[in-house]
Amino acid sequence: MGDKVKDEQRIPVGISACLTGEEVRYNGGHKRSRYCLEVLGERFAFEPFCPELEAGLGVPREPIRMVGLEGEEPRVVGTRDPELDVSERLSTVSREFIARHRHLRGFILMKGSPSCGLERVKVYRPDNGMPSHSDAGAFVRELRRHFPELPLEEEARMNDAVLRENFITRVYAYDDWKRHLEDTPSYHELLQFHSRQKYQLMAHDVEAYRELGRYLADASKQPLEVSMAHYLERFMTALARPATRKSHANALMHVFGYLKTALDGETKQDLLAAIDDYRQGHVHLAVPIRLLSHYLKRHGSDYIRAQTYLNPHPYELGLRNTI
Repeated sequence: MGDKVKDEQRIPVGISACLTGEEVRYNGGHKRSRYCLEVLGERFAFEPFCPELEAGLGVPREPIRMVGLEGEEPRVVGTRDPELDVSERLSTVSREFIARHRHLRGFILMKGSPSCGLERVKVYRPDNGMPSHSDAGAFVRELRRHFPELPLEEEARMNDAVLRENFITRVYAYDDWKRHLEDTPSYHELLQFHSRQKYQLMAHDVEAYRELGRYLADASKQPLEVSMAHYLERFMTALARPATRKSHANALMHVFGYLKTALDGETKQDLLAAIDDYRQGHVHLAVPIRLLSHYLKRHGSDYIRAQTYLNPHPYELGLRNTI
C-alpha cells in the first residue's frame, strides 16, 4: 500500500482495546479487526482503551448490561448480580480518558457493547428484565457529552463502504482543524479552513454549507473562541451526514464550473457524462474525481485545486473506488 507512513505522520485515533486483539472482553476473548490493524494501522496511530477494564472490572468478568426505562439515562449493572452497578465508575473513567485524550481525531468502537456501542445497544426493563429499547453505550454517551466534535464509528459498520469513507473523511477533516487552528487560532485560519473545506461541506450538507458561509461573514464580531466553537460543532455535525450520489453530483458540478471556460466542447461533454454516470450509479466516485483532478491540475485556479474534496484522505486507501 505505497510507502510506509512515518510514525509521527500517523493520525492519533482511539479504538476499543478488544478490536486491537487485546484479550479484555468479559469472557477473556478479543475481537481483533484486520481492517483496522492492517489497513488503517498504516495511517492511524491507534490508542486502545477499554472502559470496563479501566473501571476495575477484571478479565474474565461478569457481563454487564444497561437497565432503565425509556427517556431516562440507563444504569449499567451486572447481568447476574443487579447489585453490581458500575454506572458511576464507567462515567468517571470515561471522563478521565476524554480529559487526557483531546488530541484524538476519531474513535473506532465495538458494536453492541454496553460501554462502547455507538447505537442500538439493548436496554432492559428494571422490573421484568425484558429488552425495552436501545441506546448508546455508557462511554459513547460521555464522548458525545464532553467531546461532541470527535468522529465516532463502529468497526462493524465500516463494512459499509459509504460509512467507512464518511468516517475516514471526518477523521482527516478534524485533523486538518487540529493542525491548523488549535495552536494558532485566528479568524484568518478559520476562513482558510472553510475555504478549502467548502465543497466537502457542500457534498454532505448543502444547507450547512450556506449557513456557515453566512455565519463567517459576521463571525469577527464575536470572540474568536465563540466563533470557532460554533463553526466546528456545525461543521462536524454536517460531515457526519453521509453524502449521497445526488449531493456528490451537485458538488462535482460546482467544481466542474471552474473548468467551463478552459475546456473544449468535447472534453466538457466527457466530464459531464462521467458526473452523470456516477449520479446514476454506473461508476464509482473515483471516476469523475480523477477526470476533474486531471484537468484542474492544468487549468484550475489555486483556490479550486486546494479543495480537500478532491483529495480528502490518502488515495492508497481506495475509499472512493467503492462508493
